[in-house]
Amino acid sequence: MLKRKMYDKLLEWKNTKKKECLLLKGARQVGKTYLVRQFGKNEYDSFIEINFHMQSSLKVIFEGDRSAEEVYKRITANIPGVKLVPGKTLIFLDEIQKCSDARTALKFLAEDNRYDVIASGSLLGLSYGQDDDREVKEIESVPVGYEKQVMMYSLDFEEFLWSYGYGNDTVDYLRSFFESREKIPSEILQRFDNILREYIIVGGMPEVVSDFMEFKDFGRVQEIQDKILASYADDISQHAKGAEKVKVRKCYDSIPRQLARENKKFKYSEVESKATARKFGDSIQWLHDANMAYICCNTSMPVLPLKAYEKENEFKLYINDTGLLMALYGFSAKQALLNGKLKGPAKGGIYENFVAETLVKSGYTLHYYKPDDNSELEFVIEKDGEVVPVEVKAGNTATKSLNQFIETFEPEAAYKIIGGNTGQTDNKITIPHFLTMFI
Repeated sequence: MLKRKMYDKLLEWKNTKKKECLLLKGARQVGKTYLVRQFGKNEYDSFIEINFHMQSSLKVIFEGDRSAEEVYKRITANIPGVKLVPGKTLIFLDEIQKCSDARTALKFLAEDNRYDVIASGSLLGLSYGQDDDREVKEIESVPVGYEKQVMMYSLDFEEFLWSYGYGNDTVDYLRSFFESREKIPSEILQRFDNILREYIIVGGMPEVVSDFMEFKDFGRVQEIQDKILASYADDISQHAKGAEKVKVRKCYDSIPRQLARENKKFKYSEVESKATARKFGDSIQWLHDANMAYICCNTSMPVLPLKAYEKENEFKLYINDTGLLMALYGFSAKQALLNGKLKGPAKGGIYENFVAETLVKSGYTLHYYKPDDNSELEFVIEKDGEVVPVEVKAGNTATKSLNQFIETFEPEAAYKIIGGNTGQTDNKITIPHFLTMFI
């Protein structure tokens, strides 16, 4: 079993005396179902799983009277052999987006508080009007205040290191270089730079990581990633509404091309000739809400709050898992990256996607700052009550934009992420790509 940070968050939730139901959100294939099953079997005397996609007949449990008493009575009537032990039972409602009555009932189950309840689903970010699945009905009443929403992602680089067999001591050792800005010994720098390249190619999808750790076979990695990408295509065809199906797919397929340009601002004309935001804007939002892509908006002013200064039609799109981006580029690109022979703007886009993914998994909202045609900072983030610039270099080239930002806005810290070693000049902090997880 892969060690996941989310397990500790589930434990923290379990140990809360008066708790809400937990709603676990996230893209398909990030490991939500597997993790909750292991958590339920390890931490509870009794574990009950209802999957509304595979067991649609069990929707009857939540029809009619939705009081906790009636719901639990129907569970025992419809699922043979279940044991409901107060304080020691976990009920897992998987693919809950396919049973709106169950989502409404979370309020009453939380109020009752006899048994712990976790709900999960892959496309819970889609609003009712965005989903064309005939089984998905509008929620009668969203249980605000009775469900705790948590987002789960694919494995981050630290979790990838754990899967490789490295422990917390190694992670703490790497963190010490981030905090001290001391030079990393060349052997250590090379070792973890090589592992980072593997992570960029393999990505963080649990099925891919598990298989790679067992077989160390990049061909198998590509096969599993292709299967995941096919499931994403199926989601688009099943859940996007009407004409949006084709438009969402076109937007998604254009992301690798857009990231391979020098100017990575998303251009609708790359999706379709003479295309506009009016035609494809909803499709971009669909990809974001389905957690298949991350939106990074340009901000007109790098001051708090960044959201207040977003330029609505100036944004970049990143794939939710850099391994999937590499799978879209194909096996030859993976080989070139692994061997240190990949060149051109696509390489910069790949490392930029990795940093974007890492920042999102660390809890940051993505923005970039491009005040004019001659200057651009890949990311600006809200950290410790101020705006912090983050410049990303695939290699270790000059940082004109970052230097200009520092001179103009005087941030307490500014990060330059490079293919090189750690260092610091005044408030400009230089770190190798694999230390991004500590920002």
